[in-house]
Amino acid sequence: MKKVVTVQLAEGFEEIEAVSIIDVLRRAGLDVRIVSVTGQLDVTGSHGIRILSDVLFEDVDYGLVDLIILPGGMPGATHLKNHAGLQEQMKKFYRQGKLLGAICAAPLVFGHLGILRGHKATCYPGYEDQLRGATVAGTDIEVSGNIITGKGVGVAVLFALKIVEIFKGEKFAGELAEKMIVRG
Repeated sequence: MKKVVTVQLAEGFEEIEAVSIIDVLRRAGLDVRIVSVTGQLDVTGSHGIRILSDVLFEDVDYGLVDLIILPGGMPGATHLKNHAGLQEQMKKFYRQGKLLGAICAAPLVFGHLGILRGHKATCYPGYEDQLRGATVAGTDIEVSGNIITGKGVGVAVLFALKIVEIFKGEKFAGELAEKMIVRG
């Protein structure tokens, strides 16, 4: 069965993180849905790049989704943190043991929800105090239980490849990285 992933976009998201993750996961054959939490399909990133989402948050059947991903960027991460519907879905995913991923500043959303307790997590430098309850790791990417976190834009492709590895195995992820000429 094809894995379904949502990448949640709010005004002010980090464009490189969102697009890199979407691209790599689609190359891997995952069903990636770009979701707008703004009420509009058109969402503008933190550097003025506009992305057309596939679907609005309220139109997603989260029962069919295997992973929710939050790109960073400011004020995008703050907008994601403040979206009540997204908060409820992420708490539900956490309780069900479904995967949650966040990169850059976005792991602060998990800290705000209290779901990092007992987990290792990483984030963009300067946001560590927002990872409430987590053991803050200095790594670029951290997988702890059902939570995947990444440090920032420079590791977005590796973050996505880690997700590919989780869903499709290390061999498949390595072959995809080789085709993309990714080293690291």
